[in-house]
Amino acid sequence: MVDEKKVNQVVEARNGFELPLLLFAGFRSIIDALHRDLAEHGHPETRPAYGFALQAVGPDGAAISEIGRRLGVSKQAAGKTVDKLETLGYVERAPDPADGRRTLIRLTPHGVDLLTRSAEGFDRLRAEWARTLGEGRLNALERDLRTMAPGGAFRLDAAGWFTG
Repeated sequence: MVDEKKVNQVVEARNGFELPLLLFAGFRSIIDALHRDLAEHGHPETRPAYGFALQAVGPDGAAISEIGRRLGVSKQAAGKTVDKLETLGYVERAPDPADGRRTLIRLTPHGVDLLTRSAEGFDRLRAEWARTLGEGRLNALERDLRTMAPGGAFRLDAAGWFTG
């Protein structure tokens, strides 16, 4: 027979493992909602890792080796991601004006649209959280997370770190 009192004590103990799961669940809820919105607005094939990759390409473009460094993955892995993004129309290859031997990966208008819609979507989702939690509580949560996150928390290599 299960002792309900002990079960409730364990649940109420707020074990340490719960915090990262709650943070991840919050992250997932935001990312999943964003991707549903993106799918409805012309980007049904996009995946969370693509956003990191497009950020690594940046507004000025980058070589595949630089994209790999920014993402924390091998040049080969970056190349595979770039191939997929190119197939989907988010990036294009172009000669580097500074070095004709080098190829730059650049955002296409479709890629810029994805990043623009993503930014707008994140703003809408934050506003939803503010309506639900209250602006003051959300501001406090963001301040607290900034306090607890290391200085370089906004690293693009999250996709590579997360998948192995």
